[in-house]
Amino acid sequence: MSKKKNSASSVKQVLTQMVLDVFEQNGNTQLNYKQVSAKLNVRDPEARDIILEILQEESEKQVLKELSPGKFQLIELKTFIEGRVDMTNDGSAFIVTDDEFENDIFVAPRKLRNALNGDRVKVYVYAKSKGKNKEGEVIEILQRAKMEFTGIVKISEHFAFFIPDDRKMMHDIFIPIADLNGAKNGIKAVAEITDWPASAKNPIGRIKHILGEQGANDTEMNAILAEYGFPLSFPAEVEHESEAIPEIISKEEIARRRDFRDILTFTIDPFDAKDFDDALSFKKLENGNYEVGIHIADVSHYIAPDSALDKEALDRATSVYLVDRVIPMLPERLSNGLCSLRPNEDKLCFSAVFELDEEAYIVNEWYGKTIIHSNRRFTYEEVQLVIENKEGDHVDEILKLNALAHKLRDRKFKHGAISFETTEVKFQLDTSGKPIGVYVKERKDAHKLIEDFMLLANRKVAEHVSKMGKGKHKYTFVYRVHDSPKPESLANFANFAARFGYKINTKSDKETARSLNYLMEDVEGKKEQNVLTQLAIRSMAKAIYTTKSSSHYGLAFDHYTHFTSPIRRYPDVMVHRLLFHYLNGGQSANAEHYEKLCQHSSQMEKKAADAERASVKYKQAEYLRDQVGQIFSGVISGVTEWGMYVEIIENKCEGMIRLRDIADDFYTLDEKNYAIIGQRKKKVYQLGDEVKIRVKNVDLTKKQIDFSLVQD
Repeated sequence: MSKKKNSASSVKQVLTQMVLDVFEQNGNTQLNYKQVSAKLNVRDPEARDIILEILQEESEKQVLKELSPGKFQLIELKTFIEGRVDMTNDGSAFIVTDDEFENDIFVAPRKLRNALNGDRVKVYVYAKSKGKNKEGEVIEILQRAKMEFTGIVKISEHFAFFIPDDRKMMHDIFIPIADLNGAKNGIKAVAEITDWPASAKNPIGRIKHILGEQGANDTEMNAILAEYGFPLSFPAEVEHESEAIPEIISKEEIARRRDFRDILTFTIDPFDAKDFDDALSFKKLENGNYEVGIHIADVSHYIAPDSALDKEALDRATSVYLVDRVIPMLPERLSNGLCSLRPNEDKLCFSAVFELDEEAYIVNEWYGKTIIHSNRRFTYEEVQLVIENKEGDHVDEILKLNALAHKLRDRKFKHGAISFETTEVKFQLDTSGKPIGVYVKERKDAHKLIEDFMLLANRKVAEHVSKMGKGKHKYTFVYRVHDSPKPESLANFANFAARFGYKINTKSDKETARSLNYLMEDVEGKKEQNVLTQLAIRSMAKAIYTTKSSSHYGLAFDHYTHFTSPIRRYPDVMVHRLLFHYLNGGQSANAEHYEKLCQHSSQMEKKAADAERASVKYKQAEYLRDQVGQIFSGVISGVTEWGMYVEIIENKCEGMIRLRDIADDFYTLDEKNYAIIGQRKKKVYQLGDEVKIRVKNVDLTKKQIDFSLVQD
């Protein structure tokens, strides 16, 4: 197509949008081409003829209706909707709306108008559609989801292209030679889109960061962070602010706090932890009860609201835990230094202190700022040995804390909490970051002891603030909310679990929780454990942060928050600020402001989880790269219309067997029964079935493992 024709087409597209906007703004009004032209202030006869042509074309597409010769009207109101683009592998997309339509809106590739995956767009929805989904076209891009992509640089003599890693990014990015910024051919980098002319097939961009050679561990891990929008370093201003914070705690600050330095206090963390954001203190009282202090690093003391440190922490919202590294929310001087509750150092904390009786019932509670001095840094393994052998440092205190934790835990489950013990896979890495082994991380009493006291603090802090004020005068707070699952999702899971002989009672939330817990106990150690656990979790709603006080279904708590990890979660920083404000007589904070911060934190939490999963998938692919051709036993962990996922029992690595590669029949998906079925021989492969697989291919760039089925 010539540039002239391309330009004319582009002008007509813009004019079409303007014409439809006129009809949208005028509701039910009937308009002819002269009236539309007048409203657009178009006087040129040729342009008015184009407007008439547009009206006739939109009438044929059933966007407009010609009520009488030359008089047009929108066929239905509210046909313009907003939503988020969910791109498919073939370049078309579905627009996910906010419940305005029962099904998502289908948009063909040619009608996307350069919209990219995740973009928020305005869409015109056609009155009639051929399939079950409404169809439409993008008329405006309201907000780009992202403008930066990771990928590979490809350089020719006079120009360069950038090939994004993101499989849902359907366009290569054109890079002018002047904007390569030192990038060489084949290097991995981050490119930023700078322009996308309406007439151009590809966006134009520049190389923003050079990541390094493909396949190098640091390159690939940094690429994952960049892909999900996490910065690779802290801005200079943020580092400068953190370095300027004084290390010495003043006498005036100590005087303002409750002093726990003479009370036995210790931390329990993973052996490789560098940031310790929680500690426990223990004291037996004269009345026979026990005072347990849950002491949390007082991050809000060091970070002033709206400072560069605060804004950076808010933007990140969370630390990110990749396979081989932690990308902290706060600079190292804070996360591993000032705020870390290291042993044998005075540290500032925000604490929840409880007097518990022998049955772990709360007799008294107190919340406020403290100063502590940790006597000992324990690892989980060390505490577990103390629990099992009943000997070692602070054995009496640890055994009593463990006994109290058991009682808190039992009571939680009696009230309807659900115990999801997922399999956490860890990699053994060599000095270059290459995986040389895989092991499953076990959760024992030492882990659960800490977890139960953290849950206690989170629950009681939320309850404490929820009781402040009544009705419309309740105090604004940041809650962690988990809705009950949709009945349909739960029923589907119950039907599937029944095939393995497990019964799920869905009559009430409490009965559902009880039967799910029985299932989790029964399935432990069996080949179907991971599949059933993951499917059960998928049937649940997702937990979010919100100012709207509601219950936490999974924990069976009426009120719950996140108070215990402010070094790595921004919502905990917000909780500390609000709680301190209210304890000192402050008025309720602005709910709308905090709700926006909650939404951002929930979104960033999801991005962090996606990045963490991507790093696991990369290491799984890297681990199996040298084992192509090897045969393993696996369990079918997922089924789709194009293949079935299999998790290798031995090392928990997951790959796909593509349906087209199963040669003995033509297989199709039975979505309802989580199975694929051969059309001629009726052979069934179902979620949870054990199969033999051969590692067929590994693609590190796509983090993709392909298996082939080894049939008997």
